Amino acid sequence: MRAILFILMCVVACASGQSAPLWRLSLPGWQYEFPRDHFAHPEFKTEWWYFTGNLRGEGGRRFGYQLTFFRQGIRPPGARKINGYRFICDELKFAHFALSDPKDGKFRYLQKMSRGAFGEAGFAVGDRLAWTDDWNLQLTDGGMRLAGKSPEVSLSLDLKPQKPWIVHGENGVSQKAAGEGRATHYYSGTRLRSTGELTIEGRKSQVQGSSWFDQEWGSNQLTAEQVGWNWFALQFDDGTELMLYQMRLRDGGGIDPNSSGTFVAADGTARHLRVDEYKLTPRRWWTSKATGGKYPIGWEVEVPSLDLRFEVTTPLEKQELEISPIAYWEGMIDANGTKAGKAVRGEGYLELTGYAGALVGLAQ
Repeated sequence: MRAILFILMCVVACASGQSAPLWRLSLPGWQYEFPRDHFAHPEFKTEWWYFTGNLRGEGGRRFGYQLTFFRQGIRPPGARKINGYRFICDELKFAHFALSDPKDGKFRYLQKMSRGAFGEAGFAVGDRLAWTDDWNLQLTDGGMRLAGKSPEVSLSLDLKPQKPWIVHGENGVSQKAAGEGRATHYYSGTRLRSTGELTIEGRKSQVQGSSWFDQEWGSNQLTAEQVGWNWFALQFDDGTELMLYQMRLRDGGGIDPNSSGTFVAADGTARHLRVDEYKLTPRRWWTSKATGGKYPIGWEVEVPSLDLRFEVTTPLEKQELEISPIAYWEGMIDANGTKAGKAVRGEGYLELTGYAGALVGLAQ
């Protein structure tokens, strides 16, 4: 409830000027440049810097983490005016931090929200890409540094890309629905070597592993016919990666044909996958006692054009973030199967949205 009230207060404070020019749309032809595109794109309404990863600690103990910074615009650039009021905000800043601990069967998560009125949250200052209090993302020589903290957990990681940045979609856009601008600009670091320190309830340990980074920005969200999505990001032991997503339609209407994916070869070459090139079949579900959401957490995946078939399982069923006014499942997964007749294994993350109620504020 406090989160809802916070959003309403900020919207009221920022309501002036809504008749000004609209947000910029994500249209074909975007030319990606780095490091420029690591920074914020304030002319677009929504943006996120999304990190997930599988880590190993002492004795090979396994952990999964998610740390995401979100920027949600309220007043388009053309409506913004210079003023002396700190609480007149142009955008909301919020972030999610979660740690999965299969050995102890625990899933810890926390959300932070801020106006950034006193600089406690923001984007694109110096080498800092995004921050909220002591949660921080910044550029370093050859990589990034990431830090998050909750009352029980703190995590700091140095991230080094092992492959070039990968652009998803076609002609600079990742289409999410039919219609002009119903898309995002979307790229990833699909394999980031990750080393750092994890502290749980005062106990520190060194961790290492591999992370996946998504940055995505746009101005149109779900259509009225779309209820949510299934998103997979996997790193295989043969040096390849795979991202797939399905935009789900309401009332059992199936999958939006604008769903797609990307396969990244061991040499870093990316291949766009259209929705008819892969098949995702749910096989196992978990029901949340907190929200009643029934999530498909086990899958069979087939990509015939790659001669790739595998099963997706999770080492920890309960990985739901119940964050008012929304809830979603975001967690670590394993993949076991075959590629070109040879055994292949992988680790990654799965995101499931729209299974525990509407995605408030995302349908337009």
